[in-house]
Amino acid sequence: MDYIIISLFSIPLITCGVLWLVKNKTIINLINIVGATLILVNVLIIISEVLKHKKIEPTFFYNAFYVDSLSAILLLITAIIGFMVSLYSISYMNEELAKKIISLRKLKIYYCLLHAFILTILLAETTQNMGLLWISIEATTLASAFLVGFYNNKKSIEAAWKYIIICSVGIAFALLGIILLYYSSTQSFGHTIHGLNWVFLFNNANGLQGSILKLAFLFILVGFGTKVGLAPMHTWLPDAHSQAPSPISALLSGVLLNTAMYGILRVMIIVNKNLHSTTFTGRLLITLGLISIGTAAVFILVQRDFKRLLAYSSIEHMGIIAFGMGLLSPLSVFGAIFHMINHSFTKSMLFISSGNIYLKYDTKKINKVQGVLKVMPVTGVAFLIGIFAITGMPPFSIFSSELSILISSFNKNNFLGAALILFFLILIFAGFINQLVKMFYGKPSSKEIVKGEISKTSSMVLIILIALISVTGLYLPGPIKTLVDSARNIILGV
Repeated sequence: MDYIIISLFSIPLITCGVLWLVKNKTIINLINIVGATLILVNVLIIISEVLKHKKIEPTFFYNAFYVDSLSAILLLITAIIGFMVSLYSISYMNEELAKKIISLRKLKIYYCLLHAFILTILLAETTQNMGLLWISIEATTLASAFLVGFYNNKKSIEAAWKYIIICSVGIAFALLGIILLYYSSTQSFGHTIHGLNWVFLFNNANGLQGSILKLAFLFILVGFGTKVGLAPMHTWLPDAHSQAPSPISALLSGVLLNTAMYGILRVMIIVNKNLHSTTFTGRLLITLGLISIGTAAVFILVQRDFKRLLAYSSIEHMGIIAFGMGLLSPLSVFGAIFHMINHSFTKSMLFISSGNIYLKYDTKKINKVQGVLKVMPVTGVAFLIGIFAITGMPPFSIFSSELSILISSFNKNNFLGAALILFFLILIFAGFINQLVKMFYGKPSSKEIVKGEISKTSSMVLIILIALISVTGLYLPGPIKTLVDSARNIILGV
């Protein structure tokens, strides 16, 4: 199985290298989409192997890599959204190239950074070594920071620096937590090359020192929680998401946040097994989850920029995932994993829709956008559906996962938590409707806005994503359900 993982890492590197050898725009776009397609195919092969054998354990690099159902789910999300973003980027960047906002050289830099960003995420999702996981998540910051500041204007550079500084401080806390984790490992088992491998740590969790593990988890929760965008460590997220090119915003929200949450979950599993209790980790996640949802609700009510509003919605949904994971019941964990999938696809669709609106209207201000349904019927319908989907309306997939988490909260007698979530969700729904629905009706204020979609490619991407979030709200395919069930058992430690 070594060759499968090695090829997964090789594809983005080769794609970046080949991009610099060509100067034709059409070939550059073709190389981009071929690279994304090969990653998707490779991930599908990996998932088929995980479904057959439960896990993949490559032997190269001292067994530092490992893929089970939990990491397979994140790989699937990354590969699908990475493919959609790469496909959408063709029309988005061609439009910016035509407007002379970017040059051909800048286009190649964009695609290289995009595939480098995807590579760092793939590394994080396939390694079982906590040290390499930290390096990979830090590398996602470096790769994506250049994408956040891609346009080199005052706001984008400011957002990129804010992103780097806040996430680097957070990731330093995570490093301290990993050092403490390794210290606990060496105190119990001596210096071993597998001392940071999470499979080794989980299998030998009872021999670790509980007090050190608690402290390690606190630092890792704060560190990786900063990258997740959990409040109050969330302040980088609205600026970064709003200033990045819209395809990158989709990748940041749909993929990156899940990857950081994945790092927290891997440590949580070890700590829970050592303590023979879920109370310590569960209470922390529930608390941060509720704070995040409440914070997002307040800011969504007052936003005037549609991309910033979508960014605050990401904070809300990562809070819901944290809350579901904190309850640590079979239903809540299933719902939280399912919510990861649902939020990723729905939010990606919304950011792609918002990208089309921005290109057409040349503004991110809500009050300057009117008549979207008339001007861009496909984008308008997709954005409108996305609003109802992201706010948890049936029959869309987010409704199903949120309902699972709320039912689980009531079952565990956490009535206060469930009541607060319901209250915050009502506020968020009101905020979305009050702020965004006015964009769909009326007439554009400028006569220069021409009716029509940005491209057939962007419309196709939106239609595919609408189908995904609609179907999974009513039916979960067998292989996906198998992966989610297996990942739930991994998180529960059974």
